[in-house]
Amino acid sequence: MSAKKINPENLAPAIGFSHAVVVDGGKIVFLAGQTSLNKEGVIEGSGIVEQFEKVMTNLLTALSEAGGTPDQLVKLNIYAVDPADYRANSREIGEIWQRLIGKNFPAMTLVGVTRLWDEQALLEIEGVANL
Repeated sequence: MSAKKINPENLAPAIGFSHAVVVDGGKIVFLAGQTSLNKEGVIEGSGIVEQFEKVMTNLLTALSEAGGTPDQLVKLNIYAVDPADYRANSREIGEIWQRLIGKNFPAMTLVGVTRLWDEQALLEIEGVANL
């Protein structure tokens, strides 16, 4: 499996994401949207940074069980109830990203939503990986 990141020079710089990812071969894994629910079904974390860490841990747990690793993520959709809060905390979120995922920056989208299934959830992230 190979994944080639495409970041055209005539587009805005891709900071923390890739504009496009081309995969050749492999097995595609679709990862359901994850919130910061723990195994008891309770939202963990009072703020966006704490919830981001739990969300990504949950997503990576599902990916691992499917046989994948963080470097095989090719697309993430992030749904946030407060995109401005996400952006304001991007430095701390980036530090968590580096610790959990490293230097892999898949194609990503962040969408602002009015609320999520779990009322206390501040964000939900779904993904696609190519194994």
